[in-house]
Amino acid sequence: MSAPRLSLPPADRVRSPYTGWTRAHWEALADHLLDALVPYATPGWARYQLPGRTSSSGVASDGLEGFARSFLLASFRIAGAGGAVDPALIERYAAGLAAGTDPASGEAWPPLADRSQPMVEAASIAIGLWESRRWLWDSLADGVRERVVAWLSGFAGRRTWDNNWRLFPVVAEEFLASVGAPYRRRAIDDGLDRVEDWYVGDGWYRDGDGRNFDYYNAWALHLYPLLWSRIAGPGRDGGRGAVYRARLRRFLADYPRFFGADGAPVHQGRSLTYRYAAVAPAWLGELMGCTPLAPGRTRRLASGAVRHFTLRGAPDARGLLPLGWYGTYPQATQAYSGPASPYWASKAFLGLLLPPEHPAWTRTERPLPVEESDFRTALPAPGWLLHGTRRDGIVRLLNHGSDHQPPAPAAGSAAGSPDVTGASAADEAAGSPDDPHYAKFAYATATAPETAGHPADDRVDHHVALFAPDAGRSGAPTPGAGRGRAPEPGAPSRRSRVHPVRCAAGVVASWHAVPPAGAGPRGARVETVSAPHGPWEIRAHLIDAPAGTVVREGGYAVAADLPPTGETGPGWALARTADGLTSALVAVLHWDEDAGELVRGAHSNAYGPHSATPTLWLGAHPGGSHVLVSLVGLARGGLDPAALRATARAHVTPHSVRVWLPTGSRELPLGGRGAHAAS
Repeated sequence: MSAPRLSLPPADRVRSPYTGWTRAHWEALADHLLDALVPYATPGWARYQLPGRTSSSGVASDGLEGFARSFLLASFRIAGAGGAVDPALIERYAAGLAAGTDPASGEAWPPLADRSQPMVEAASIAIGLWESRRWLWDSLADGVRERVVAWLSGFAGRRTWDNNWRLFPVVAEEFLASVGAPYRRRAIDDGLDRVEDWYVGDGWYRDGDGRNFDYYNAWALHLYPLLWSRIAGPGRDGGRGAVYRARLRRFLADYPRFFGADGAPVHQGRSLTYRYAAVAPAWLGELMGCTPLAPGRTRRLASGAVRHFTLRGAPDARGLLPLGWYGTYPQATQAYSGPASPYWASKAFLGLLLPPEHPAWTRTERPLPVEESDFRTALPAPGWLLHGTRRDGIVRLLNHGSDHQPPAPAAGSAAGSPDVTGASAADEAAGSPDDPHYAKFAYATATAPETAGHPADDRVDHHVALFAPDAGRSGAPTPGAGRGRAPEPGAPSRRSRVHPVRCAAGVVASWHAVPPAGAGPRGARVETVSAPHGPWEIRAHLIDAPAGTVVREGGYAVAADLPPTGETGPGWALARTADGLTSALVAVLHWDEDAGELVRGAHSNAYGPHSATPTLWLGAHPGGSHVLVSLVGLARGGLDPAALRATARAHVTPHSVRVWLPTGSRELPLGGRGAHAAS
């Protein structure tokens, strides 16, 4: 089934010299997305049953998701236009509200049950009803309004997941209060109080207990409290709104550095199929009057990201947002992702609530930070360091703080004793299975982690894997052929729970232990220090492991429609796509002379069906504490790993390693958990 081709207004290169986009482009895209859903609506308009994989919540919930998330977009479009939209748009969603809450319609929405997906969708419906109240809620029949109230009231007595889900009843209950319906003040306060437990400073929240940092900070943990305060109003928010505005202001001061010159956000974290929902906090700052950004930079960031995806298959030829990053790529999704899940991207259209004459729509676009200069920005709260290079517009994120693991067991807890999530202390010691969207040492705006095509525990990109001494390494490398040496019969260790050590503008570090119940040498420990240097990252590993341990490191996985070309040499490896995006890895200290190899993937990367990752090997760790140093590069051309291999050198002291490069030297501190004897 196809939809009319997306038709956008002519680019305005005077007002928008970077993207060409204006408010008219946003309105045209919103209308296109909404119109494309019409063929998939049920007869009463209460559900949108889109094609694609059914989520773990089932078909009925997926249909509700299609209604609720697109209703969020429709409400912003209706309210932003002052109701001056095609009347059919308002009629469709009014009919859907009536049928979805009518048990006799045959399209009734699933009730709100403990930890059920309809809870998520209820929050979108509540926000949409409040924003479009003049044109929808106020025109509904009394009986329909009563049924909507009854359905939203289903939060009473129900449990949510203990993360951003705690905010869904907050906005639903406040909407009920705003229309004079019975509501639970305690549920609002409890949800907002719980989120306070996760605030760690500098505008950053953890998404629940543990080190869970990702875009949920942007499109949920800032968004819902501020939209709640918008519904409540200044006289009913108990002063919380001012706190939330100050936090968003601080968050937005750094946030533009997450976006590349081509508009792409850094590819990290779960639910990435929401795509340009990542720009929601930029518009929210304008809407709530709490942004530090120049109005033209807000629009540059937001339009750049939406334009980026629009040019790359989202929406697709049917006018739908597919499950994936650009086109359809299920491996970048989660079990809870259904065909309509991508429509949380509707949050990006918050800017339509600003009047057309608002400066964010009228001022000339301002460049992103990466378009102005190279930068290195430390984010100590999540344990990240961002570094961008103006020459190629790429932003890289060095990850030494987010792992999406359950929290470590409390001191003194007995092995086998259950915690609040039902996991035992013994289970916690090993953590959860690694998630490639959190466990990697680095992410970027031009690459994605390998998420399929290899064993789940053996995706080589941005991972330092240890193999038990008795595992060995078999198979001779074939230079240039991309066939890596397969450890046999052992399996690689994991980077499970991350322990941050330091985070400053020039250096970031963490350590992790090899889980005792997992693969790799038991009792081994890896401390890693990263320092950006132009398009390169200087990376030093202090590895405590038994003699004979085999070590492998991977760089960035680059992916494209055509297989990347590859080159290897003594102590280096390189992969390059047809458009010049280049990933390189260079051995500086203690790697094998024949260390450089290339590992290829097929249909394993969100950026394209063909991928390649440069790797290094150490065939036998000497035992005890041993330092390995490498250079990890990502750029659009201009990388010469052979020359760096010939000139770079390093010297290890008991507490640091100094690395000399042709453009200068850097000293990286080591020993984040006490002194060590470095070799």
